[in-house]
Amino acid sequence: MKTLGILGGMGPVATTAFMARVQALTPAKRDEDHIRMLVDLNPHVPNRHTAPEAAGRMLGEMAVRLREAGAEVLAMPCNTAHAHADAIRAAGPPFIDMIAATVEAAARTGATRIGVLATPGGETLYAEALATTGLQIVRLEGADREAFMTAVFAVKAGDDGAGPRGEMRRLAAVLVEAGADAVIAGCTEVPLLLRAEELSAPLVDSAEVLAAACVAACRGSGSEG
Repeated sequence: MKTLGILGGMGPVATTAFMARVQALTPAKRDEDHIRMLVDLNPHVPNRHTAPEAAGRMLGEMAVRLREAGAEVLAMPCNTAHAHADAIRAAGPPFIDMIAATVEAAARTGATRIGVLATPGGETLYAEALATTGLQIVRLEGADREAFMTAVFAVKAGDDGAGPRGEMRRLAAVLVEAGADAVIAGCTEVPLLLRAEELSAPLVDSAEVLAAACVAACRGSGSEG
């Protein structure tokens, strides 16, 4: 079984939730059936929106350190930071592309109009990936974009209560009302606020998709991107 290296901390709560997902999705009957995870939970990665060059450099350095520590497969439970995927791939080990895997999962739902709940940077990555597969993106507009970021930063500040949860449900419903026949949870804070059963269309959880891909790659039953 391969060792998984996780570039984390963006944000910390989403990273620890992701690790729990990997563990939960691993078919194991004893401790040694689980995947070894080397985790750099680094909340000090420069802001992916305002300091992208610095962020890319640090993510590349993190990937090298994980490789040197023994990581054989790399993954990063942060959609926005996938803008720096090339810096991570340069470290050498296969890097599982969260964006590509999530778009593939969205396509498997049979939907053609995909709503995206993501940061501006993450939304751009999803728009490009969806376009290459012939799928149409449905975006939040106007004040709803700011409302989304407010809900995400509430989680980062430790608030996953009724207020942020209700707002994320509302925003997902806005996308469905705008014509989305599936919705991508394209920020790893989203599934901490929104459950699939709260949405009238399929919810494609990028963190769940990545966790499943990590289990498959490390257990030898899947491919890395």
